[in-house]
Amino acid sequence: MTIAIGDRLPAATFKEKSADGPVEVTTDELFAGKRVVLFAVPGAFTPTCSLNHLPGFLENRDAILARGVDDIAVVAVNDWHVMGAWAHSTGGTGKIHFLSDWDGAFTKSLGLDIDLSAGGLGVRSKRYSMLVDDGVVKTLNIEDSPGQATVSSAATIIEQL
Repeated sequence: MTIAIGDRLPAATFKEKSADGPVEVTTDELFAGKRVVLFAVPGAFTPTCSLNHLPGFLENRDAILARGVDDIAVVAVNDWHVMGAWAHSTGGTGKIHFLSDWDGAFTKSLGLDIDLSAGGLGVRSKRYSMLVDDGVVKTLNIEDSPGQATVSSAATIIEQL
């Protein structure tokens, strides 16, 4: 079953790169008592993710936060080394959380996993964005195609805030 508006996010633990190595970040730490924009990409460094989806959130970070959002996070089924390198290469370090769902457990628990083996990627996350308020999904924008980043864009989230 796919997560829906009004549902509570399942408990999960992500890994995020720090100067001292990986840091575990739980859903409770990230979402409890906060309004957070969470978006997911099929893979760090992939063309649509790096050239279209992520840049919109980085460029509109201040506008999103100015509308009462406490934090922004991106999640992908990649290891924490890859997510850290992606954060660094895009200038996103310290601006948004780059969360590693290394085994896809969070993505699968949302029902938002997709098999991209035909493209050489294996099981990954569908592309989506959502506004989460105190752990509860308030808006949910899921792309029909992993190569598109329109429905789940930063512009869509800004309109929903």
